[in-house]
Amino acid sequence: MRGMMMCATMVLLATMGLRADVTSGPAEGQAVPKLPVYAMFGEVTGESADMVARRGDKATIYCLIPAEKFSRPTYRLLKSLNEKLAAASPDVRIVAVWITGNQEESRSYLMRAQRSLEASLITFCVADGDANGPAEWGFNAEADITVVVVDQGKVKRSFGFVSANETVADEILKRLKSNE
Repeated sequence: MRGMMMCATMVLLATMGLRADVTSGPAEGQAVPKLPVYAMFGEVTGESADMVARRGDKATIYCLIPAEKFSRPTYRLLKSLNEKLAAASPDVRIVAVWITGNQEESRSYLMRAQRSLEASLITFCVADGDANGPAEWGFNAEADITVVVVDQGKVKRSFGFVSANETVADEILKRLKSNE
């Protein structure tokens, strides 16, 4: 009996760590919709831009983050992606986009946090529009982060993570490297 209780407890604890993913982001194979933002720092700094037009057909990982859900685990994911790409695929860039109803507040936050957030391959931006995100991107506000892997102007994969950290970086990068 005691063995069964220990086994049940272990199963319960193991499942508590699992994350529930949601559908978020444009569909696979779709042309990447425009993404008007204000780029705070990174590859583009201090200007309004359509980051999709700027990146063109280059491989890019877009990360849409609801401003109120940004967390240390989410940052650890961004940092892990940056480090792994720098080592293996330095031509790929990450565009981290704050989704918010208050652009000024998010711009102010990113300016204060700039030293902590610096990463060589990431451009940090604030999306134009409201807290619902860009309509053409199929953004789901339930996701803590929506990651969209793009190459040759097409969506290779969209991930809507309810709980994300550095442990999902390899899953994302596999899709970038695949020819599907």
